[in-house]
Amino acid sequence: MPSESADSITVTRPGEFPRRSVPLDIDLGQWDQIEPLLDALEAREIASPEELERWLLDISELAACLSEEGSRRHIARTCHTDDEEIERRFLHHVTEIVPRLKPRFDALNRRYLASPHREGLDRERHLVHDRSTENTVALFREANVALQVDEERLNNEHMRITGAQTVEFRGETRTLPQMQVFLEETDRALRQEAWQLMTARRMQDAEALTDLLNRMVSLRHRMALNADFENFRDYQHRRCDRFDYTPADCESFHAAAEQTCVPAARELARERQETLGVETLRPWDLAADPLGRPPLRPFKKSDELVAGCRRVFDRVSPALAKEFDVLIDKRLLDLDSRPSKAPGGYQSTLAEVRLPFIFMNAAGTNRDVFTLLHEGGHAFHALACRQDPLLDYRHAPLEFAEVASMGMEMMSLDALEEFYGEEEANRARRHHLEMLLNLFPWIAQVDAFQHWMYLNPEHTPEERREKWLALEERFGFALDWSGHEDWMGLSWQRQLHIFQVPFYYIEYGIAQIGALQLWQNWREDPDSAVERYRAALTLGGSRPLPELFDTAGLRFDFGVDTLRPLIEAVMEELARLPR
Repeated sequence: MPSESADSITVTRPGEFPRRSVPLDIDLGQWDQIEPLLDALEAREIASPEELERWLLDISELAACLSEEGSRRHIARTCHTDDEEIERRFLHHVTEIVPRLKPRFDALNRRYLASPHREGLDRERHLVHDRSTENTVALFREANVALQVDEERLNNEHMRITGAQTVEFRGETRTLPQMQVFLEETDRALRQEAWQLMTARRMQDAEALTDLLNRMVSLRHRMALNADFENFRDYQHRRCDRFDYTPADCESFHAAAEQTCVPAARELARERQETLGVETLRPWDLAADPLGRPPLRPFKKSDELVAGCRRVFDRVSPALAKEFDVLIDKRLLDLDSRPSKAPGGYQSTLAEVRLPFIFMNAAGTNRDVFTLLHEGGHAFHALACRQDPLLDYRHAPLEFAEVASMGMEMMSLDALEEFYGEEEANRARRHHLEMLLNLFPWIAQVDAFQHWMYLNPEHTPEERREKWLALEERFGFALDWSGHEDWMGLSWQRQLHIFQVPFYYIEYGIAQIGALQLWQNWREDPDSAVERYRAALTLGGSRPLPELFDTAGLRFDFGVDTLRPLIEAVMEELARLPR
């Protein structure tokens, strides 16, 4: 059932991938049971390339088991942010287990890199693994282990604060994701009431979240200094294994978005204001249909969402629909929004059983459809590369992982009649394409904001506010914030990534460029586009980023020359679609 919560996952371990070296009865939450396995790996004699390969796979097996243990505890935590026992188990893992694992895996990595038998391995096969391992060893600092535990505690604090954000509206207690549906209503006064209530609730936590980010920036800067970096930005780029592009390339993306997407987004905003017939565009005017039509309501219950998305996947490729059945049959979906559930959505891979799990907060909106299509793309990625015996290769770099998800959204555009009639399907297509034009500037704004924050770690909250407003001027469009100027300067707080996963956002921009190229390929030859898409997913993370893009038939570049024709194609499609 799609509405089941994560702690009812029935998939057992190890399933179809039997363990070779990790005992079946081990308690992976107890260090005294984990430590002997690490001792044995460290002490094992390795006398040949074949033995080194086997040793690597045994390390990979243990790492997968431990990863899945952490994933299950994290999933339970996000599904039940008010459950003290679940929180205790989650925090035990991140504070008592993970810190002890890091120096032990660092020692194993160093032994691997020093092994004379590495030369006997397939160098092409191990290229990406070795590059990443060398980087991990170079960055490891014992002093940062404790800081990373503190960072996890701060992330948990953010989860607890945002997970508790509910409002009383029309006689019901509602989460903020559930309130989003009212921003699509045709009644402007109703939209305003809902938006102001949501914003007032956010403002209750604004000081706490400002203080939380202050502590995060300070802590992360200390990590960077410990690792001999001048700032956290450059440290985090290395930590994310960004071998194929640099912070300067990210700044080129900011400029490309400003030149090509900002003018288009501002034109769309002017059109919306004129069509709505309002004197100024207000924050609660952005989601409603400008022609006054009722909001798109593609489903009422999550099982309808699941069934509709399965039909969409079937139209893109019957093979994908069969893979989606795996998630349905094994109850690997938690989709409904409810109190004390963390906001947002994600796909998490259970690394040992090699199966994906999807979490989201569905409220019956068009956005929910695209969220499940998006996370479904991630799930197909996890399933496509699950046969690789090396854990590191069963997940791709985020820049391509998001191509899997955003590309699925784009290839699904022609199948939206599975949820709508023709007119509504065109509305949904138009809405998605307009959203993309606004997404690029927002990604650039969030990324540029983080560049500035971590290059200037001593900044004050007031300086942070001023920088955010300056970036809003650079990347935003005319929006009347009268009476809500305080929230305007704090509106970065709604972006979870700034808190939980710093600098994980530019990947969406890079991937969206890939997804738009995939969409163009799909329109020219759907069968070929899907075939190359799936071939690239099968590679997982076993090849460098440019090669993954190339396998999918895409160009790995995010400068203005690549972005401009894609934005022009979106504008042409918008001109073609009937209103």
